[in-house]
Amino acid sequence: MRETPYIVGDTPTDKKWPSRALVELSNLYSDRLLELAANAPQPGRLAAPDASARKVSRVCGSLIEVDLVVEGGVVTAYGQAVSACAIGQASAAVVARNIVGTEAAELRALRAQMVSMLKEGGAPPEGCWADLGWLAPVRDYPARQPSALLVFDAVVEALDKLESSQALPADA
Repeated sequence: MRETPYIVGDTPTDKKWPSRALVELSNLYSDRLLELAANAPQPGRLAAPDASARKVSRVCGSLIEVDLVVEGGVVTAYGQAVSACAIGQASAAVVARNIVGTEAAELRALRAQMVSMLKEGGAPPEGCWADLGWLAPVRDYPARQPSALLVFDAVVEALDKLESSQALPADA
């Protein structure tokens, strides 16, 4: 008789298959989230950005570098280099797909909405940003939240650098 495989830490006497940890992870890493990460646009870095920022997650080591060109308060070009977990890749993929043509103020509000969604149970973004809703299960994993927010933190830092160097209004 062939034994049923169990997750490390589970024993046949636990009578758990799949383990609770596996079910929880499958809720976190949904097929759609993994699809977003796997099919992420790869815009590469910009040769002459107006501002750049680099963020690293202390928890998992995920890294993202972003480049922005902003004209009249609107992002007109975007570049990124991403070395991240699936959560960070999915988040960066949605941003890369939608950021060009977005106003700086909307990007700041988007970051605030992501923080609210992940840390306070707030509503997910809508419209072209709706795929960020697939990151909502991250709210149950506080240690993973910085990975989901990494790209937003980098974009806002780049906008801050740009504002301080070009006096772009904070509410632009």
